[in-house]
Amino acid sequence: MTSTRTEAVRARSANAALAILAVAQFLIALDYSIVYIALPSVGAELALTESSVQWVVSGYAVFFAGFLVVGGRASDRFGPRTLFIAAMLLFGVASLLGGLAPSAPMLLVARAAQGVAAAVLQPAVIALINTSFAAGPERNRALGVWGTVGASGLAAGVFIGGLLTTVSWRWVFLINLPLAVLCALAAPKLLPRNDTANRERGGLNVPSAVLCTGTVLSAALALTQASAGGWTHPATLAALGASVVLLVAFALQERRSERPLVDPVLRGTRSLLVGCGSTALYMASVGNQFFVVTLLVQQLRGYDPLAAGLAFLPMAVAIAVANSVAARIVGAIGVRATLALAFVADAAGLLLLAFQVHGDSYVVNLLPGLLITGFAHGVTYVSMFIAGTADVEDRNQGVGSALMTTSQYMAGALGVAVLVLVLGTNPGPDAFAWAFVTTAVAAAGGAALAWFGLARREGSRS
Repeated sequence: MTSTRTEAVRARSANAALAILAVAQFLIALDYSIVYIALPSVGAELALTESSVQWVVSGYAVFFAGFLVVGGRASDRFGPRTLFIAAMLLFGVASLLGGLAPSAPMLLVARAAQGVAAAVLQPAVIALINTSFAAGPERNRALGVWGTVGASGLAAGVFIGGLLTTVSWRWVFLINLPLAVLCALAAPKLLPRNDTANRERGGLNVPSAVLCTGTVLSAALALTQASAGGWTHPATLAALGASVVLLVAFALQERRSERPLVDPVLRGTRSLLVGCGSTALYMASVGNQFFVVTLLVQQLRGYDPLAAGLAFLPMAVAIAVANSVAARIVGAIGVRATLALAFVADAAGLLLLAFQVHGDSYVVNLLPGLLITGFAHGVTYVSMFIAGTADVEDRNQGVGSALMTTSQYMAGALGVAVLVLVLGTNPGPDAFAWAFVTTAVAAAGGAALAWFGLARREGSRS
């Protein structure tokens, strides 16, 4: 009787912790896409040019990618719960600053601070899930819930952003504040404290942390600048050169360090390497689909912010449904087959959008492709993290998940730079069709990587 009661209490505690972690992941994903539809309003009020207004999105993505690996290692060293609380507080302050920003520089500083907070928060969330739930069905279920909220946040961000922009673009930032405060206050009571063992491993490797952050920041800046000014722009070339120099310095520092930022064992973990590739190809395909569809409905179809947001609602529902069943699909046919088939469906949906782009009907020409890619997107999101973190030890869960997410957002920046070239300055239906084909090629690459890269598991059908 006592044992049953203890198990019930433990289950309730785990579910409460998972709820807080899911809300945090929702914020991270939401904040990447929620500003898309608000950009014209932001640019008009703060007098931003068309080339500089993109930094409202890019400022978040660049600093998010730049600080992820450092955030992951800090989570492993000092404990994910401690980092979770600190990151949530920073996220709330940055959101308030962004919502009240009187000028463009203040808004961009706020977006950068949100990116840093998210970079610390994301690996802490995944580490807390992977260390709180046993590998197998229990962890897969937890990742399924986390993925449901996270991937839905990416899609719902465009919808919510459209609704809030009809009132004021400032609510796109202020909406984060109550959720951040709630998570920060609930974390000490609901999240497990597992900081002691990590602290015994010593402090953070500061030289490696600085060089790693500089490398990723420079590369992300180069890719973002390439999408705005071209690959031969002096700023693009300077950032690319800096990233190469810093990468070499980082590699040399890691080789001679007694406490490397990236544990050498991770470099030989096949499933993690495939996971990093999968997150990159996921973002280059259905992740960047939001960018293409947003431009399609607003520039080519002339949707206002509210209509553009509503256009993404069925896709958000499809993602949520898929996330809720993804863990069961993995359990039935294995993560290898699940991830490969999900990428195949991603490619099929994107190609359908490419072939239907000349039609004007939302229901006939746009909705079917959005529903297919939405469902496939949800399954892809959950299964790639199940696959990538399956063989990573608890002590490296933070940095392992950070490596996957860094790959994801760096590929996102590269994908946008490529899509800007494909779309051109005044895109018509044909340009949008080729943009969808480009994303479909990335999805096909993800299917091949998953099928041939992941090992067949014993006792699994794939």
